[in-house]
Amino acid sequence: MQTTLLYALFAVIAIAVNITSQDVAVRVYGGPFSLYISIAAGTLTGLVVKYLLDKRYIFAYQTRGMVHEGAKFFLYTCMGLVTTMIFWGTELSFEFLFHTRAMRYTGGLIGLVVGYIIKYRLDRHFVFVDGSASRFRRIFDKAS
Repeated sequence: MQTTLLYALFAVIAIAVNITSQDVAVRVYGGPFSLYISIAAGTLTGLVVKYLLDKRYIFAYQTRGMVHEGAKFFLYTCMGLVTTMIFWGTELSFEFLFHTRAMRYTGGLIGLVVGYIIKYRLDRHFVFVDGSASRFRRIFDKAS
């Protein structure tokens, strides 16, 4: 139960970082593709914050140097590709349906919550475990 609450708190923090980064990006740059640039900025900042919090406090995972850290972050990012599509799809759907910043951020919030629920399970099974890379490869070997 404590892990669930902590994970939820970290999701709230990452969501706040994401949405705040998006809002700052839109305010700083209002030119062509500003919507997509803001979503990318939010995604990147939220990803880094969530990775650092999850690695240390949820999974208590220790990396063995910069190469290992990079590999874990890459794998963490790969697991987030599907959940990022859920987030982006929901946020952009709300933007195109309602045409307001508030509703776009509402869609982003919904997409992030759904994505984080799925992402926890992916990270627990494939990222923050020993031998995760070989387990990850086995899944793709079976699929091909």
